[in-house]
Amino acid sequence: MADQALLKVEDLWSGYYKDAPVLKGLHIEVQAGEIVVLIGSNGSGKTTTINTLSGLLPLMKGNIFFRGKRLNDLKPKRIVEMGMCVCPEGRLLFPEMTVLENLELGAYLKKDQQSVNAGLERIYNLFPRLKERQRQLAGSLSGGEQQMLAIGRSLMAEPTLLLLDEPSLGLAPLMVELLFETIIKINRQGTTILLVEQNARMALEISNRAYVIESGRITLMGDSKILAHDKEVEKVYLGVS
Repeated sequence: MADQALLKVEDLWSGYYKDAPVLKGLHIEVQAGEIVVLIGSNGSGKTTTINTLSGLLPLMKGNIFFRGKRLNDLKPKRIVEMGMCVCPEGRLLFPEMTVLENLELGAYLKKDQQSVNAGLERIYNLFPRLKERQRQLAGSLSGGEQQMLAIGRSLMAEPTLLLLDEPSLGLAPLMVELLFETIIKINRQGTTILLVEQNARMALEISNRAYVIESGRITLMGDSKILAHDKEVEKVYLGVS
């Protein structure tokens, strides 16, 4: 079964400087249909993992397999074409463009307007607020609405695997709850999700499996419900003394 994983990461070494790797032998698997969460403290290598998987950062050593195909030397556009898309930390929207224009940018690989329209309808069903604000500039939206737009833009590419990097960062508690409910809905619609998240408690609640990363290495892994009661996880990530 391991070889049939949708995403398989083997002995991954990566970083921003050749003599100072951030990731040091990472092993991760994501099966089709799962929500898998990667939790860890600031500087542990979570975003470096996302950037390497999506082709934004070259790997130094190891292998990345997606749908059975090796991704090591592929450009980000080709990785998106294969069905892996990232919703980045910080959202990275185009603030002077409208909500609709930002969403349409996410569909840049689509060739026909009918397919684009179907994608927009899906996003507006997931995030009705975006439909209400489709002519509004992205920069004028609230933080929560901007995060909805960032996720919506990523979904316009119809990914098989969605990489979500810190989606709840800086959001109010009620918006965080709404966001996590929507992540569950996206998964139930057929999108596999790899979630990088500092809100470990909620991430463990909605995910199937979890990995804990420390200093670029996986130190714990397993069923999310079990890890949520692990003494070390409770102490370091859940604030349980």
